[in-house]
Amino acid sequence: MGRRKKMVERVTTLMSKPEFIRNIGIVAHIDHGKTTLSDNLLAGAGMISKELAGDQLFMDFDEEEQKRGITIDAACVSMVHEFDGKEYLINLIDTPGHVDFGGDVTRAMRAVDGAVVVVDAVEGTMPQTETVLRQALRENVQPVLFVNKVDRLINELKITPEEMQIRLGAVIDKVNKLIKGMKPDEYETLRLDAAAGRVAFGSALYNWAVSIPSMKKTGISFKQVIDYCNSEKQNELAEKSPLYEVLNDMVIKFLPNPLQAQKNRIKVIWHGDKESPIGKSMINVDYNGDVAFMVTKISTDPHAGEVATGRLFSGSLERGKELFISGVSKPNRVQQVGLFMGPERIEVDSAPAGNIVAVTGLGDAMVGSTASSKRDMTPFESIKNVSEPVVTVAVEAKHMKDLPKLVDVLRQVAKEDPTLKVTINQETGEHLLAGMGELHLEVVSHRIERDKKVEIKTSPPLVVYRETVSKPAGPVEGKSPNRHNRFYITIEPMTPEVLEVIKEGTVSMRMPEVERREILMKAGMDKDEAKALTHIYENNIFLDMTKGIQYLNETMELVLEGFEEVMKAGPLSREPVVGVKAKLVDAKLHEDAVHRGPAQVIPAARQACQAAMLMAGATLLEPFQKVFIHVPQEQMGGAMREIQGRRGAVLDMKSEGDTTIIESKAPVSQLFGFAGDVRSATEGRAMWSTEFAGFEPIPQNMLNEVVMDIRKRKGLKLELPKPSDFVGD
Repeated sequence: MGRRKKMVERVTTLMSKPEFIRNIGIVAHIDHGKTTLSDNLLAGAGMISKELAGDQLFMDFDEEEQKRGITIDAACVSMVHEFDGKEYLINLIDTPGHVDFGGDVTRAMRAVDGAVVVVDAVEGTMPQTETVLRQALRENVQPVLFVNKVDRLINELKITPEEMQIRLGAVIDKVNKLIKGMKPDEYETLRLDAAAGRVAFGSALYNWAVSIPSMKKTGISFKQVIDYCNSEKQNELAEKSPLYEVLNDMVIKFLPNPLQAQKNRIKVIWHGDKESPIGKSMINVDYNGDVAFMVTKISTDPHAGEVATGRLFSGSLERGKELFISGVSKPNRVQQVGLFMGPERIEVDSAPAGNIVAVTGLGDAMVGSTASSKRDMTPFESIKNVSEPVVTVAVEAKHMKDLPKLVDVLRQVAKEDPTLKVTINQETGEHLLAGMGELHLEVVSHRIERDKKVEIKTSPPLVVYRETVSKPAGPVEGKSPNRHNRFYITIEPMTPEVLEVIKEGTVSMRMPEVERREILMKAGMDKDEAKALTHIYENNIFLDMTKGIQYLNETMELVLEGFEEVMKAGPLSREPVVGVKAKLVDAKLHEDAVHRGPAQVIPAARQACQAAMLMAGATLLEPFQKVFIHVPQEQMGGAMREIQGRRGAVLDMKSEGDTTIIESKAPVSQLFGFAGDVRSATEGRAMWSTEFAGFEPIPQNMLNEVVMDIRKRKGLKLELPKPSDFVGD
């Protein structure tokens, strides 16, 4: 433990010097070598033995991760590296590459300022590379590139130095092309230039790397790299040009410290007043200012309870400090402050701004919460996930005695992983878990049994649909049960441009109204409507188009509650609603507040929305996934048949050597069991990966059947609902 203790002492000394801190994430497609790379960096810093680096997978410390050989959680570790005679603190987060755990990447990107994008030299950029790069750039995180598995190019593909440079150049060009497409205005500052040193090449498995600056320093050229690999002397190469040195030097030289990063990032992730004391304090990383802490992860420690990990943008945290959590009125008291060293949490006396910190005692915090010593701090922008939950399983306790415990466990699991949607039905005892894919739900179910000690039964996976409308309808009159209040509501589909800015999180109710209005008008919404925007809920919007109606202000909250109830569970099949624009065009309200309470207003607004949706051509959207298949040419037919037999469409085909790359898309409902089938159709030689491709309308000839299936499963009346079911004459 001596080495680790020494490291902790060096880390705590550097914590209060923001110019010597780098907060970085390692991101990549699955199996491109992120965790092996993290091991190397830790071995270089003296935290694990060099012999074990690459085999130990220190950051994959969960037994589920070790069994499956993939990263599931984003793990954080702090270490020290010396560069140009000075010591630097690197807070490193290793993130998952599997598409089902993309939510962990999104959350990690909020905590870091720079990202090392890892790409396999043989496979090149893959779908998930593009997704993680987009997540990083959306959060204003600066990238550098590490091209891994260069030894495979040499030893397996036997290429010449000239061919190698061409192939590596192609990988860099492809990543640059992605950056240019995502951030055209900032491309010149973000461009990955190998000559400048923003790209490194190497092998995480054999612990060596080179970059143009390191070649000048060590004198090792690409030709010598090929000689070392051919003569099986990669261990000598690792001694002369160790990976951790080359990569950490690149991180320190090209990725920003908190002082540089927060100036650019605060304007993207926080919409409060930049001139206010807390705004200035965050921009200047002032540890004497008020606390501004963003929670990006919640985990459970068997001894200390809930641990909230996140980025401290301003102020300092120490035991006993009272913090206000956004949306909660009473303060929480900090019990312990620490840093993560992979699986271990090391306690420190105080953590200043600019660091990634682990805190206990914030019982009310959830992922995405803002914690501050100021009661009324404007919260940070919420974290937007790239994909949405598309697969559901029903969960039941195996033993009746575990029923109450299961409800608590499901709530806890949903708190720890916000990409999970948990629906708890106390009446039927059936609880639903919706996640990103089969693997995601499988892992969560295992963890409930292993960590929370509750034995459960899960149903076969089901697909989560979305309800929407296809044309305008209304105004529809919603009457309160006592007939004294009436609301006139129209419903129409949102335009794709407006839906896009809302999905992306470019528009939110937290931002200044003028700024919001301008973005909406730019997306094509007319000025009066943009002005009337009152509420955004799960990618649906509510506009109040009325003028000067008495008592409406005090009843508006109840009207929105009715609207939200319908958006949570649409009239067609009680599935979530997306892309709907509801407008309140008129209202008649009773002058006596007693007669316009919740029991009157909520049902009136709800029924008007439900009936108007049915009149507006309510339909279902089903989730699609893009499917990328790498397959030898002679097996291509089998792979194509598998996709086309599942209502899939082939979007593109490319050949690379004797391998064909098929890009296709198919509905999630048809992809259950695809892994086994595509293996047998291609004699086990297909490599495939998926990514979320959004929702598309279900074919009209299947609509009734699917709606009836869902209604039957949910115990609803087995007939298609009509507007008259909701609003009487």
